[in-house]
Amino acid sequence: MSKTINTVLGPIEAKDLGRTLMHEHLIYGFCGFQGDSTLGPFDELLCMKENMKWIKPITEEPYCFKTIVDATNNECGRDPMFLARMSIALGINIICSTGYYYENMSAHGYWKFRSGSHDILTEIYQMMKTEMTTGIGRTGIKAGVMKIATSAGQITPIEETFLKAAARVNAETGGTIITHTELGTMGPEQAKIMIENGADPSSISIGHMCGSTDIDYHERVLQQGVFDCFDRFGLEGELFHTPTDEERCQTIVKLLEKGYEDQILMSHDNVTVELGRYDGDKNQLPIFKHANIQNIPTRVIPMMKDMGVTDAQLEKIFVTNPAKCLG
Repeated sequence: MSKTINTVLGPIEAKDLGRTLMHEHLIYGFCGFQGDSTLGPFDELLCMKENMKWIKPITEEPYCFKTIVDATNNECGRDPMFLARMSIALGINIICSTGYYYENMSAHGYWKFRSGSHDILTEIYQMMKTEMTTGIGRTGIKAGVMKIATSAGQITPIEETFLKAAARVNAETGGTIITHTELGTMGPEQAKIMIENGADPSSISIGHMCGSTDIDYHERVLQQGVFDCFDRFGLEGELFHTPTDEERCQTIVKLLEKGYEDQILMSHDNVTVELGRYDGDKNQLPIFKHANIQNIPTRVIPMMKDMGVTDAQLEKIFVTNPAKCLG
């Protein structure tokens, strides 16, 4: 029997997820955006229009994407009810997250304060398990993944606490863990900590690994049995400190040649609307010309086919592998 996964409209069987993007953001605010609400209020209608404009085309022929994992953290504008409304409007599955961003860009002051008098490892575990199994706040909507993040070149103590808490929830519930690796670093270390603390590697996706084109680095992750997620397509070049999409595709091709086709995932880390002050459609700027959720269907998949990636391999990357990781 196929396992089930929580979507914002309720559980579905993993086999019914269809073509899946593993790491996106319909709306997202960098921590602190809430403090600018006077001049940057939440405009739900604008957010709905922009998401309809960019996402609806990829749900239709010939692309037919059916599921999006929204990786927005608890403190970065996660809005389960908005995601539920968008799931209905778009006619797709949306999976939302529980978890926190990496320390320097997050709201960890709350947990650091509590650590003086409370066992925050247990508290974080309780928070994420509750959101995965009971629901987020009073919405009744359950998170489908735990999103954990670590810093560039290091895993801070509080970040490690979140990794351990997520591993504990995973060990008890089987809930999927997806991660943010800042600048594509610390992937092997993330996997090691979670596995050593009881997590099942087959339900872990190490994110932003396409920040590196080092095959040995990717193999250090893949050899631990976790998924290797290339999920920043469209964010290219010096501004984002990343390889180009072509270089990412070349790296995937090399890994496919080495036999890792059962462990590769893909996505964009696209933010359709940034919360806070609205500066207009970012896709009008040259540096963002490919930084939208249509990039993989319209540009990257043809690029991969030109490099010799087969339809069967693409089916694994976008359908079979996400179903295994999420289910």
